[in-house]
Amino acid sequence: MSHCTRWADRLVILAMAFLLGPAPFSAVWAEVSRIVTVPALAVGVIGGQKIGTVHYVILQVDRDPTGTGPTILFSEASTGSAVDDVWKNGARTAISAAAKVLGEDERNWRVTIKNRSHFSLASGSSASSAIAVAVIAARRGDAIRSGVALTGVINADGRIEDVGDLPAKLQGAAEANMRAMLVPKGEARTSQWDLFELGRQRNVSVVEVGTLREAYEFMTGIRP
Repeated sequence: MSHCTRWADRLVILAMAFLLGPAPFSAVWAEVSRIVTVPALAVGVIGGQKIGTVHYVILQVDRDPTGTGPTILFSEASTGSAVDDVWKNGARTAISAAAKVLGEDERNWRVTIKNRSHFSLASGSSASSAIAVAVIAARRGDAIRSGVALTGVINADGRIEDVGDLPAKLQGAAEANMRAMLVPKGEARTSQWDLFELGRQRNVSVVEVGTLREAYEFMTGIRP
């Protein structure tokens, strides 16, 4: 990721913090709301060729005062922030999975999500596992390690399932100077590819994860 892109992401985070403000005070929600940025992997088609890239999901969890949530707000006004219905459904599943890991009631949550992508529209649900990690980190106040990207479809029970186009995503991770790429268990070495070897060639460590808890521990160094 370029210097300009890093600064753009920081400015987006500061803008969201200013616009959204801290969460309303209550006995349970006495802490200040936290904004988390998590990298995820995507693939687009340019000139008939699949191109992998790293995009960033910016997320904040506040208290929903009605208790009838989760209320999910998708911020799609700026270029590169539009997401399709499958992406949104994956985010909803991610929020449910995160709530189960935390042992919290997602009906008390208001979640604001903004995607920062090089493409005009993000599609699919492969970012859902990364979104689930970000939700937990936002609630717990844990920091996400830099240089680690995750791809995988999350289930409500916390299992991370298969995604496609992993060699292209690995190339995107390498070009973004990621040092590690987390993929669903059983997908690193298949009849179609050997991501362990491709990762060695590109200086990216490939790690398989089967559950949200495993992914979270690798991405933060902390057991959820």
